Amino acid sequence: MSDEPGFTIDVCSSINDISAAAWDACACPEATEGRPIDPFTTHRFLSAVEESGSAAPRTGWAPRHLIAKVEGAVVGVMPLYAKGHSQGEFVFDHNWAHAWESAGGDYYPKLQSAAPFTPATGRRLLTAPDAPQSTDIALIEGAVQLTESNRLSSFHMTFCTEEEWLRGEEIGLLRRQDQQFHWVNDGFADFGEFLQTLASRKRKQLRKERERAVANDIEIVHLTGDAIEPEHWDAFWYFYQDTGARKWGQPYLTREFFEIAQETMRDDILLIMCKREGRWIAGALNFIGRDTLYGRYWGCNEDHPFLHFETCYYQAIDAAISLGLKRVEAGAQGAHKLARGYLPCATYSLHYIPDPGFRNAVSDYLVREREAVDQEIEFLLDRGPFKREG
Repeated sequence: MSDEPGFTIDVCSSINDISAAAWDACACPEATEGRPIDPFTTHRFLSAVEESGSAAPRTGWAPRHLIAKVEGAVVGVMPLYAKGHSQGEFVFDHNWAHAWESAGGDYYPKLQSAAPFTPATGRRLLTAPDAPQSTDIALIEGAVQLTESNRLSSFHMTFCTEEEWLRGEEIGLLRRQDQQFHWVNDGFADFGEFLQTLASRKRKQLRKERERAVANDIEIVHLTGDAIEPEHWDAFWYFYQDTGARKWGQPYLTREFFEIAQETMRDDILLIMCKREGRWIAGALNFIGRDTLYGRYWGCNEDHPFLHFETCYYQAIDAAISLGLKRVEAGAQGAHKLARGYLPCATYSLHYIPDPGFRNAVSDYLVREREAVDQEIEFLLDRGPFKREG
């Protein structure tokens, strides 16, 4: 399948159809000098979700990764899945699916370029440093051709970068915008220095929350690499199952994912665990990028006031400061994060819909949605917890 002169686009039904070296040379070439910018498009992460059966055809995630080659050399890749549903994406298109199916069409399967189960912004058009400038366009056009040749309803590229978002618009993809709440490290020496940037009432509130969270003799530890032991994963798996069942009906990740992640990704992981009376009672799973700490999953088997905020938000800030990271991305949604120093920022996605009538209707909706998102971000920023200048 060719997209333009000089490019060949191959489709892979497994991430392991391409070597880790060839994939990562496009996905994270910066990792030769340290950590990847984010771990979620690395070969090891995608292999973990696929090999564990978490992102697999039987769960509605059939790999269709694109490999762009020039004269046989890999110059670009795109993580891509044929999706049988809209779960685990965090960019919601259920209303689109309902409208399309009400009109007699089949919305699923659709094509989805994403890091499975991960609402973290990152590159989706993964090109090698020496790749031709048009490699990103060749990958998009490859996905569009795959959508059309298989008569699929749509192609989606979610949590892409703003640069990719603008690049996709140049060739006619629809732009969608949403928001998340991120904490930004302004060179703080410790949590106390961060607190000094907050308004007095908010500063007192956070201090009280932190005190109450650990009031019942709760010990909190940070674990990464070889310090994470089987007992920690056993406890966290219980927490994850309970939270996943309540939020989504069933957890997205299998138990085997965590076993593989411990083997291949333990240095990318920060596990924050809470203990009381010799028992693990709560925990939060984070992934470590080059500049960002990514909060992913939380769970507990005991309820304690503010322990969720402490474990997921305040301990993440402590960790980011300690690791010298620039920000914390605490996952999707959650306006309650605003009062805890996490400010709204835009997230981006691109969409291709072949049917002209459906495309025009969605396009009109997205214009209004982007305006509403921009207004909400402006509104929330004006009501942040920080001190007012002057």
